[in-house]
Amino acid sequence: MRTDLVDWPAVAGGGFPFPANVSADLLAGELAAMLMSPDPKVRDDHAYTAAARWIRAGRLDEVLTSMGDTAAERFTHPDVQARTFAPLILTCVLARGREVPEAVPGPAVRRWYGQFAAWYPAERDTRGWDDELGWLHAVAHGADAAAAFAAALPEHRADLLELCARRMTAGDTGYRYAQLEDARLAAAITRILLGPGLDAGRATGWLDVVTAAFEGGGPGAVPPWAFNTFATLQSLHLHLTRGLADGGVPPHAAAVADRVLEVLRLPYSWLG
Repeated sequence: MRTDLVDWPAVAGGGFPFPANVSADLLAGELAAMLMSPDPKVRDDHAYTAAARWIRAGRLDEVLTSMGDTAAERFTHPDVQARTFAPLILTCVLARGREVPEAVPGPAVRRWYGQFAAWYPAERDTRGWDDELGWLHAVAHGADAAAAFAAALPEHRADLLELCARRMTAGDTGYRYAQLEDARLAAAITRILLGPGLDAGRATGWLDVVTAAFEGGGPGAVPPWAFNTFATLQSLHLHLTRGLADGGVPPHAAAVADRVLEVLRLPYSWLG
């Protein structure tokens, strides 16, 4: 894709130097348009890669709020790739906002959180990869955003844990996690649990959603949502045991792991 503003193949080939002759406002608009493209090279290799680097470097601080607004509005977009790349941009914006709080005001963050929370557990197209569209990754990208919102809005940590539980147990899917979505979701849950302010009850309470999802279940084929839940809980148990390289083990890891194990005994009755 070539535009009047930026020669994107040249920018990518040069290691993404910031185009100093283009205003941040115009550049943000062009990136926003490219982030909806069905062409994965345009959307992922060029637009997202450039946006992530330039946001992190502080090159787009003056337009961070508008970029966040545009991304959050995409959660109701008809095209799946537009919806699933929105949380990636929000994750970048929120991370930069922690470094430069004045660039990302609190009311905007709370507004984005509401839009994200409405979308994440309800997204129907949860495929990780499409041969034509490339990476979609609604579950993994949303998990990254959930962890970012937990850091930005610590008062919503328990709500975000429940949101992740609702995502993994969503029954209206025929897709089984095949692109490490379970690990990304487990990593996000672990990161949320690492934050301060959660007592044992709030750290484990979100698992009530998971337990309730299996009530009334019986023998037979494992539906995709149950497979996804078991896979995520297995990964979470590993994360709770080993911790994160940049954060360690959550304060209530043992209590959460015990609750996780209760659920995992449903399919793995032989566990010691």
